[in-house]
Formats: sequence, C-alpha cells, structure tokens
Amino acid sequence: MFSRQVTMQIKKNWTPEFPKVIEKEILPLLRRQKGFLDEVILLASDKTEVVAISLWENKEFAETYKREFYPEVVKIINKYVEGLPVVKTFEVEYATLPAFQKFATVSAN
Repeated sequence: MFSRQVTMQIKKNWTPEFPKVIEKEILPLLRRQKGFLDEVILLASDKTEVVAISLWENKEFAETYKREFYPEVVKIINKYVEGLPVVKTFEVEYATLPAFQKFATVSAN
C-alpha cells in the first residue's frame, strides 16, 4: 500500500467552508481513481493546518493520480489555502485496520 500526505495551511476566513469542499469536490474525484482506497483528513486544533492522507493500492496508482488529477485538486483548494501544499509519499509498512492489512507491506498476523 502507498500513501500520499498533503499538508496545507488554511486561510482563516475559509475554515468553515473547507470541509464542504473536501466532501463535495475532492473526495468524489478521489473515489473515481483506480487504486484509491481511502482518505484521512486531520485538522489541527487551531483549525489552520490540514493534513490529508490518501491511501492507494500501490505506488503506480498514486503516481497516476499525481500526474493526471492532482493539478485539478490544487486548483480547487487554491482559494482556501495559503502557499503551496506540501506533499510527501510513504510506503505503508503496517496497518491494523483489517481492510488495509492485505495491502500493507508487512501485515499483522
């Protein structure tokens, strides 16, 4: 399994709107992507920083999304974030959620 972590600084005046944008515009786009498994959205307690973690079956599916669809996501969120989102990628070595164990490199037995 492969993961993309996107960290963004949310503009204060857009904090209430941002979750709606995620739910109505970004998640539907992600759900249509081949190999997409799930999305986890983390919001800092001060509501100014968001970390979005997308989980993919493998690196190739995540790379296809990055190349073909992520630029569209950046256009959608551009009005809500300050600066550029910071993207990091990770191999998922371990997963405790049963649905993801078969995709992790090392699964729990």
